[in-house]
Formats: sequence, structure tokens, C-alpha cells
Amino acid sequence: MIPKGWKEGRVGDVIEKLESGVSVNGEDRPLEKGEKGVLRVSSVTYGVFDPNAAKAIVKSDLGRSKCSPRKDRVIISRSNTGDLVGASAYVDKDYPNLYLSDKLWQTVPKPGISMRWLSYVLASDHSRYLLSRLATGTSGSMKNITKDELLSMRLSIPPYSEQEKIAEVICKWDEAICKVDSILNKKKKQRMVFCQEVVTGKRRISSFVCRSGFRSERYGNVPLDWDFVDIGSFSSQSIKKNFEGKDIPVLSCSKHDGFVSSLSYFNKKVYSDDLSGYKLIKRGEFGFPSNHIEEGSIGLQKVCDEGLVSPIYVVFMIDGKKVDGDFLYSVLKTDLYRQVFSASTNSSVDRRGSLRWKEFSDIKVALPPLEEQKAIANVLAVADAEIETLQQRLDCLRREKRALMQQLLTGKRRVKVEEEAVA
Repeated sequence: MIPKGWKEGRVGDVIEKLESGVSVNGEDRPLEKGEKGVLRVSSVTYGVFDPNAAKAIVKSDLGRSKCSPRKDRVIISRSNTGDLVGASAYVDKDYPNLYLSDKLWQTVPKPGISMRWLSYVLASDHSRYLLSRLATGTSGSMKNITKDELLSMRLSIPPYSEQEKIAEVICKWDEAICKVDSILNKKKKQRMVFCQEVVTGKRRISSFVCRSGFRSERYGNVPLDWDFVDIGSFSSQSIKKNFEGKDIPVLSCSKHDGFVSSLSYFNKKVYSDDLSGYKLIKRGEFGFPSNHIEEGSIGLQKVCDEGLVSPIYVVFMIDGKKVDGDFLYSVLKTDLYRQVFSASTNSSVDRRGSLRWKEFSDIKVALPPLEEQKAIANVLAVADAEIETLQQRLDCLRREKRALMQQLLTGKRRVKVEEEAVA
């Protein structure tokens, strides 16, 4: 049922036309100052326009480029992968040095239509569902929507003054989300830098310093009062398999989050029906997929008391009297050790590009005394808790915004619009 004063219409009723870019060749590098670029499809996600997602146009194609992003327009992805086809975002200023690719459209509004309001309509859950239904293409490949399909998509159209007020309200939520997101990203960067410094001894907890100064070791300088030892000196491989056919969770190891439930992470089953050959990994044990560790995919299992991982994983346990698990995990997740893993993988005799236990166990780490390890881990845990609190706040704001959009854009919840003055 349409709210009083609203009209039923289609996208074609609120825009004059859709402008399109052309296919031009670009160089996959950041733009230099004043250089002209063509936008990638990744420049548009739902509600977010990223002008930095552009590549430099080759000189021979500069004359063919047309259609720059303009202020108070909406850019729409007509071709993209997965559910990003149909993604759209509002443009708040002119970008004369950027051009749309042939996979992007730009709206030209009709009089009396708020483009910011339209950008929220197109980014709503309902529109995303409709656009996904219109998209054609096979799963995992580029999908497309046609101009006629987009223009024929139905929507409810409030009066212009109400469109503007709706957009103003939702924009306030965007501002709050942007503020929290900015703080969160800053905290993550600070944590990453701090972690790199504290686990390598460049920054110390003063009460633990016994000898000042450093010595040079294979991966850089190490404090004089720290050890520098093989991983194999304090750990051992676990090769237990699920021969008993236990019904326990299957885990996967992500680059950033370590171990996660496979079903929850992928939202589908990506593992074998036969789990008898899968490896057991207990709480507190480490593991990594031998063919992806150079990407940083290594984890400390804290998901469940006992889980299963693919046969390609290397699983190992540590001696808790020598090493704190949280400290070691922080060390192995640094950029330094991603580089070490990559170099070790490249030099491995395994031609499949895998890092096996023998080569992994020979990798060295700098180890302070156990009590200092625990103190460092505690300091990092405080930083992690702060980041987690910010992440929860951000997730909450995004959920609340989506719920609010659903109510405002359908008229289930109305905004108060001041009556226009009568001359």
C-alpha cells in the first residue's frame, strides 16, 4: 500500500537518461597528479563511491574517454561479479580527470527528483534483491543488467521535499558510520605498527629489560636479552586424523581472523562429505594450510575444544612452559613473517608451492622470557578489545541504518516535512 502523497513509479520515471562510459585501456597503477583515469567497477559498492579505484588511461585512448563523474549524480555498476552488479553510489562533487568505464552508468536526474534519495533507494535491501534477480550471468563470473531492466524497476516516489528529508536523515547515519569507521581503521593501523614493534623488541616493557642493546640475526635485530630459536625447538607436529568419524566442526583459516567455522565463514559447505581423512586440531593448537601460509593464513585454534581441518593443513602444538600461544600468534601474523613464509615457500623443495612442517619448523623467532611474552600478549589483548568494541559499534550502526532505510524508503515511517511558505 502506497503512503498518502506518494506515487508508484519506475526508475525511468525519476531519471532523464543513463550516461555510459566507453571501453578504454588503462595502466594498472595509481594516478599521478593531474593524470586522467578510468574508473574500475570496484569504484562503486552499495552506497560508497571510491574515486581512488581508477587506473591511468593510456595516451592513445585519451580522446575516446567521455562521461566524467559529476556532482549530484548516481553511478551504477551495470556489470560486476556476484551481488555487486547493480551497486550504486552518490557523487558529491565533480571529478573532471576521471571517466566512467563501459561497465558503469551515470544518472541524469529529472526535475524535482533528489539524486541522494535515489542513491539510498537503489542501495536498499529491496532494490539489491530486485537487481540480483534481473542480473544475468553464471555464478562466479561477471553478471550484467540491461538499461531497460534497470529503468523498469518499480519504486515508490514521495514528494521532492520528503525525498530530501529522507536523504538528510539517512545521511546523518552515514556520517556517524563514517566517523566510527575512520576511528576503527586508525586503531587497526596503530595496533599493527605497535604489534610489529613490541613482538620484535623495538619497543619494550621497561620492567622486563635486563640488557639494553641489540644483536643482528637472520630476520633483523633482536634484543640482547632475548633468544632466537627454531620453531621446532618448542613445538611438535600433530598428525591425528578423524578416523573415528567424529561429528565435530570443520574449521578454515582466514588471512585476518585466523580460525573460523567453515560453514559460518563461507555461508555454505565447501568441504568434503567424507571427513575421515581430515586432521584433528584441539583448542590452543596452531595450524595453517600449507599452500596458503605466505598470504598470512595461520591460526591459533580458539573456536572449539576440538575441530577438523583439511588434510592440506599442518597442525602443531607448542610447549606452554617455553612459549605463550597468544604471543607466538601475534609474531606469526606480522608482515615480517608473511615475508619469511613466502621466502621459505619459494625455497621449499615441494614443487606444489607448499610449506611443509620440516621447512616451517626450521624458521626462527625471537623469544623473550615467558613472563615478558605474557605481558606483551596482555597489552595486545587490550588493544584488540578496544578494536572489537569499535567493530561492534560499527556493525550496530550499519544494522540500524538498514532497518531505518527500510522504514523510511517504504513510507512505513514518515519524516516531518515543513510546509512550504505560501506567497
